[in-house]
Amino acid sequence: MKIHLVSLGCARNQVDSESMSGSLLAAGHTITLEAEQAEVIVVNTCSFIESAADESIDTILALAQLKETGACRRIVVAGCLPERYQEEIAASLPEVDQFIGTGAFDQIVTAVEAAGPIEKCLLPDPDAIVLSQTYDQRFLSQPHMAYLKIAEGCDRHCTYCIIPRLRGHQKSRPMEQIVHEARSLIDAGVKELVLVAQESTAYGSDLGLQHGLADLLTSLAGISPETWLRVLYGHPESLDQETLQVMGGLSNICPYFDIPVQHASDPVLKRMGRHYTGEDLYRLVHDIREKVPDASLRTTLIVGFPGETEADFKTLGSFVEEIRFDHLGVFTYCDSDDLPSHGLDGHVSAEKAQERYDTIMSQQLAISAASNQRYIDAVLPVLIEEASEEKLYVGRTAFQAPEVDGITFVHGENLQPGRFAKVKITDAYEYDLVGEINGS
Repeated sequence: MKIHLVSLGCARNQVDSESMSGSLLAAGHTITLEAEQAEVIVVNTCSFIESAADESIDTILALAQLKETGACRRIVVAGCLPERYQEEIAASLPEVDQFIGTGAFDQIVTAVEAAGPIEKCLLPDPDAIVLSQTYDQRFLSQPHMAYLKIAEGCDRHCTYCIIPRLRGHQKSRPMEQIVHEARSLIDAGVKELVLVAQESTAYGSDLGLQHGLADLLTSLAGISPETWLRVLYGHPESLDQETLQVMGGLSNICPYFDIPVQHASDPVLKRMGRHYTGEDLYRLVHDIREKVPDASLRTTLIVGFPGETEADFKTLGSFVEEIRFDHLGVFTYCDSDDLPSHGLDGHVSAEKAQERYDTIMSQQLAISAASNQRYIDAVLPVLIEEASEEKLYVGRTAFQAPEVDGITFVHGENLQPGRFAKVKITDAYEYDLVGEINGS
């Protein structure tokens, strides 16, 4: 059958989608990019926050129309949306033939091929999933960059976060399994591997590894010195000295630190269930920049969290101004009655939260613009990703992560996507850079 798969949400979801696509291909089906041609449509959903759940539902309803106007005769919805809302979402979306939760990705072929009476919801315990069987075959979304999932689940209890319920406890993949997959991806032509998990810096803690991520990075870096390694989704409490040393000492590991800190005010951090202080964050950033002088820092923040006062927000603004992150994203707090934070007092109005969001983003815009100016006249390695138009290409530097940061426009000729080029930066904007070929 022809299958159309839509992947929504984060990079970790993309890995799951690629794995499901690979399983479907191995079973003899065809993956089509044209939804109108598909006999079965699979939607891998996100429900981390309300807007993500709304996007998932809107996407499902739009695609469900193809049961009337296209070739589609079956719709399968997978991932976080059915895991979070269970039978409730099944009742509200009769257009969907079957729902499979985050513990049932390995059952995608059965779900797609089902005929006759079926169980409407497949919702096994997410902790029951066998990771060694999950990523054996993948259909990559991009030929030269791949996300490499190193763990699943989370053991923390942040009061605003639903992830532990959706994905279960932390489950690190065996190191040899990750190295094997990385080698296969590199042999297939991948030039950048991006390590992802719910908390990448905690990799191996559940396996009894003392310095899991540091050891894993060392092993991966030795496979191919020409392949970039990048780590996303770190945590301030689990980034250890050994990882800092490895990231600062191996040339093919991007000196890129993605560490969502969420806030900098101690009272707000405590309410969030984050077990560190603002002072701890200042020390951590100092430590990173001391040990990795060319480090690029990315973080995400939440504004409008219950109980966030004007004084708390002022503390956050001062933190952003002093630290001067290279990349920064902001969420307004999203409430839901299935979150522990729902029961906290002092809820902030949506209007006030949006005002604080706009303030931080405006502040960061100026910081990013000033930060990018320092690269003008520098010659940087850039991974070319695609041709934008004649003699103009799009790529990324080591300090630009895929999909979440800015890009680098490169003027040149006969450049090949998936190859590195030496680029002299000639101009800089708030988030993007512009350059020209300086050699190859």
